[in-house]
Amino acid sequence: MTGAEKLVEVWRGPFCESVHYGHAAIVDTHGAVIRAWGDPDALILPRSSCKMLQALPLVESGAADAAGLSEKQLALSCASHNGAAIHTDAVQSWLADMGMTDEDFRCGPQMPDDIPALHALIKTDSSPCQYHNNCSGKHSGFLTLNRHLGGGSEYVEPDHPVQKAVREAFESVTGMDSPGYGIDGCSAPNFATTVTGLARAMAFFANAHNGSSVREKAAARLTRAMAAFPEMVAGETRACTELMRAMNGRVAIKTGAEAVFVAIIPELGLGVALKILDGGTRASECAITAILANLGVLDPNHPAARKRMNVPMLNRRGVDTGVIRPAPGFPA
Repeated sequence: MTGAEKLVEVWRGPFCESVHYGHAAIVDTHGAVIRAWGDPDALILPRSSCKMLQALPLVESGAADAAGLSEKQLALSCASHNGAAIHTDAVQSWLADMGMTDEDFRCGPQMPDDIPALHALIKTDSSPCQYHNNCSGKHSGFLTLNRHLGGGSEYVEPDHPVQKAVREAFESVTGMDSPGYGIDGCSAPNFATTVTGLARAMAFFANAHNGSSVREKAAARLTRAMAAFPEMVAGETRACTELMRAMNGRVAIKTGAEAVFVAIIPELGLGVALKILDGGTRASECAITAILANLGVLDPNHPAARKRMNVPMLNRRGVDTGVIRPAPGFPA
């Protein structure tokens, strides 16, 4: 990827110690790029930032309603969760309602990031299960859709009906054919698109509440669910959860591995997508916070924003040694 722009700086005293380069785009209700940094046509893997796109077939197919899924479960279908009890209990209940078990998953086991859940596993000398996987909510959605479609057990295979439905929805809302895919950490295909394509998809979601098509209604439901249940989308201490709470349900946001971040802003009809080239989470969180504050939907002085933008760096003695901040001119 070329043409990247400096988006975030890390200062130690009077010295700029590190810089993070990336690409970002804001797309309006017409699918047009209204602001961009770096190369908005850069090709990226959206990773988990596109989980709401992967959940579209679950809702628009009628599978979610047939299974009686709640709004909280729809939020969980878009989640990269911490593996806390609120997440794993919900996943296990979802599986039980379908008459399925952990063995039906194809996402693989993962130690939880939630500290109490992690300590509980260690203390009982238990091994993590697949329901601890941060993508188990998405995979619960895949299993629900698969049951509705009558597909085979290997629902993560690219030529499986579930993933064919995901790809069709993905290409439709990004407005472009995907040139291919990589296999994500949870074993599902992750379809590539451009930064603009990903932002265009977020703009589709942002404006879906104004539409009447099946796909628009599905996108609007998923957006509402994410904003209403931010704790299910990520978890305590996480940027997605804390920043959505700070915006009082007005905006839905989602991070992805390797420093991708997106935002759905219904009140402005805007979609945002960004990618930090070096994969640094501190930079993607700073950059999305800066954009949201600049657009007027996030108070830059809210504790959740201050935790990620213009962040004082304290050493082990609590001495203020520097700051993580947006680069000059970004995002103005």
